[in-house]
Amino acid sequence: MKTCIGQLKVKSRRARTLGLKPRTQVSPVMGKCCLAASAKSSYQEAEQDIELMMGMKVGHSVLQRMVLRSEIPEAQSQQPVKALSVDGGNMRLRTAETGPCVWRNYKAVSLHDTVCAAYFQDNQALVDWVQWQPLRSVVLCIGDGHDGIWNVIKLLAPEYQRREILDWYHLMENLYKIDPKQCCLERLKALLWSGFVDEVLAILKPLPHHPAQCFRAYLRKHRRRLVNYCLYQSLGLDIGSGSVESTVKRIAARVKLTGAQWLSSSAPHILRLRCAYLNGAFVLSNNT
Repeated sequence: MKTCIGQLKVKSRRARTLGLKPRTQVSPVMGKCCLAASAKSSYQEAEQDIELMMGMKVGHSVLQRMVLRSEIPEAQSQQPVKALSVDGGNMRLRTAETGPCVWRNYKAVSLHDTVCAAYFQDNQALVDWVQWQPLRSVVLCIGDGHDGIWNVIKLLAPEYQRREILDWYHLMENLYKIDPKQCCLERLKALLWSGFVDEVLAILKPLPHHPAQCFRAYLRKHRRRLVNYCLYQSLGLDIGSGSVESTVKRIAARVKLTGAQWLSSSAPHILRLRCAYLNGAFVLSNNT
């Protein structure tokens, strides 16, 4: 049985019973289904899925307008935040009809074991969202070596409240750029794992090879972010930014679909929708 959305007209009393907003022809449950479908796949595929599962045809352009007009609340962690990580992603934007598409950056933040958020070229909104969360007195802030990430992290909390940590796996990625013939990389890895950074700097100092000196400069730049990773792990503390990297990949599964292009005005909406989906905002409760 197929029903066109334009035919779902109800009387005012019935609309109040269903909780419909004025000039709305979709129930709250149906609205959730439409938003959830749009968060998972392209609008065209969402249209097909809704028709298949609900027997109701909701056009892809209608779904897009629903996303742009919906007031999707931002998630809040239900427990004190002890660790977070920040990373960047890219999405393809439309330009003038005669010009090529361009890739532009957005920032994503993951509150480990809780919720995530992403903002399109709006670092202040990301900072405001994090500061709205129930942060612990000391928060582990984990990131890779990019300056843009640390420029955002330093705004998230006062210096006394945040403990900046360089992601262990990015640290190792840079270590293994050194030719193993130059020095014993496993020894350097063991020293870094236990927090003996000065010893590593001393070993690298006399080496004339460019990769070794680049890594030495990298260590000196992030010296205060290099911790005793072995101790942190033994205490059950996070030492990697895998949480936010996974978030960026899961966001990309929607915003970087083959052929997907976005207007700069609609990019923030799809990012918020996708994060709401990842945070479980569209899971139907027993009261829905």
